[in-house]
Amino acid sequence: MSGHNKWSTIKRKKGALDSKRSKIFSRITKEITVAVKEGGPDPEGNARLRLAINNAKGENMPKDNIQRAISKAEKDPNSFHEITFEGYGPGGIAIVLECLTDNNNRTISAVRSQFSKKGGTLGTNGSLDFMFVRKGIFTIQKDKINLDDVELDLIDAGAQNIELTEDSCIVATAMEDFGKMNRKMEMLKIEVENAALQRIPNDLKSIDKSTAIKLLRLVDEFEDNEDVQNVYHNLEVTDEVVAAMENND
Repeated sequence: MSGHNKWSTIKRKKGALDSKRSKIFSRITKEITVAVKEGGPDPEGNARLRLAINNAKGENMPKDNIQRAISKAEKDPNSFHEITFEGYGPGGIAIVLECLTDNNNRTISAVRSQFSKKGGTLGTNGSLDFMFVRKGIFTIQKDKINLDDVELDLIDAGAQNIELTEDSCIVATAMEDFGKMNRKMEMLKIEVENAALQRIPNDLKSIDKSTAIKLLRLVDEFEDNEDVQNVYHNLEVTDEVVAAMENND
């Protein structure tokens, strides 16, 4: 991927992420747990849970796993806290981590250690807000949508950008239109593979290949951390860097 599309380059190497099924399911289970504790176990009356279930289905999470996660959340006394970390990695690349954890001290210690070992620095919360904008990103398999039929409806619901990739349709909205677009997708019976508020960099930064690889290795480490839900950065990921990463995997 070339890196000039801001919302389609945040998640590098989808195929590599798909191979980490257990980690993906673990993150979805945490999101379901938080949603149930916030709004109850009925998805009809709990928009956050409904969204988490839809995303779980988009990742082919078995129905039994989803139901077990909901049932366990009702009985589980543990609660997860949402924490955000911001810092700079190799090459001065901005990194934002969104975490769900039941142990703040463990998470803070692990994140600080990962930053320092790779030559990065952990910053203060809010220090990188100006570098990212939060947008609603909806990913739909291309064969699940007839764009000609629904494009005007999506624009009316707040679509700022609609991009067709090789196998997906990606719809971007302003953060405040996320709920409106989600309801519109449900009304139009569009099967959404994934819907989430993502942090999109205002500008992408280019660095040399070796430093970019080092940065992406750090991103991989963060994504392997069980407490980290999402990792965002402003690196321009070039085809050359992706090829080098894949050859070394």
